[in-house]
Amino acid sequence: MSELKIPRWAWAITGSGHYIKETFALVRELPDLDLFLSKAAAEVLRMYKQELALPKSARVFHDKTASAVPIGAFYYGHYHTVVVAPATSNAVAKFVCGISDDLVSNVFAHGGKTRVPVVVFACDTAPELLTEAPKGMVKVYPRPIDLENRERLGRFAGVTTVDSAEELSQALARRKAELGS
Repeated sequence: MSELKIPRWAWAITGSGHYIKETFALVRELPDLDLFLSKAAAEVLRMYKQELALPKSARVFHDKTASAVPIGAFYYGHYHTVVVAPATSNAVAKFVCGISDDLVSNVFAHGGKTRVPVVVFACDTAPELLTEAPKGMVKVYPRPIDLENRERLGRFAGVTTVDSAEELSQALARRKAELGS
């Protein structure tokens, strides 16, 4: 691994396959990245055959500690941006309710507590969606509570929500411009 550059991107992935290939392609383009994988994300990456082929400067953290040990780095200025993409309805519900009981929800919570800008690409953004499953495209019908939570999250200070892979790419480009990179 090359010398660690600080501050870095903190990217958390939940257990959703919704645009996982497009999302993971964006992950691979970012230098100075720490990738935080939920237990379900590790499973989903295998199901969708996504290799962890990342830049040499990247670090990967798995959800293996009860107290989310890697989160301490937020308090030492290690991150300039948090991205949660894709974010399951479960993760979004935790974010909205202030629950931080796993690695990804702790990344979101501590990003907010340290005033690091957060970008979230929620999976459930419309009453009817077409998404890629491991064996092909499927229709998904998010519940009203999932749509309500996505809407509520969009009103959080310091949080940018996006509803497509294209919007995510645009949000990352804006953030890079803000950072001068």
